[in-house]
Amino acid sequence: MSRIGKVPVALPANVSASAEGSVLTVKGPRGTLTMPMLEDISYGIEDGRIVVRPANESKRARSFWGMHRTLVQNLVTGVTEGFTKVLEITGVGYRAAAQGKNLRLQLGYSHDVNIAVPEGLEVKTPDQTTVEISGNDRQKVGQLAAEIRRWRKPEPYKGKGIKYRGEFIFRKEGKKK
Repeated sequence: MSRIGKVPVALPANVSASAEGSVLTVKGPRGTLTMPMLEDISYGIEDGRIVVRPANESKRARSFWGMHRTLVQNLVTGVTEGFTKVLEITGVGYRAAAQGKNLRLQLGYSHDVNIAVPEGLEVKTPDQTTVEISGNDRQKVGQLAAEIRRWRKPEPYKGKGIKYRGEFIFRKEGKKK
């Protein structure tokens, strides 16, 4: 039995959900999100809650049960609050600037790195060393943050690079004389 899957997803008062065909749709104040439904999982909307259960006793159904309950919870959270990832840039001369639907990064290369911001996401740069990515879809927010971080991962000697806020970078000692 999945401990996560057993707990129903509560729908706030301003959120509505519908399961039509093979698509689960959740509407809220921040927009609409959809998710394809699996045949091995049954979704029920009752008493202002979404209940996720395995449709049969197969190993696949039990395996996907808890994950799909979490995906449904992410839909509800996305249309009510949204998701945000914050990246911090460390290094001399490393900086970021949001320009409309593009993000320009200067990361020590001979050229600037320009990253197009996907539809539905918003990128802000409160200062030159901080990038805030926000949106309704948790997967898209995390994917864009990972693509930005991939340009300069933090290195262990000086800690230079792009890291998530709150991430611990294991530091190494370096050469001795």
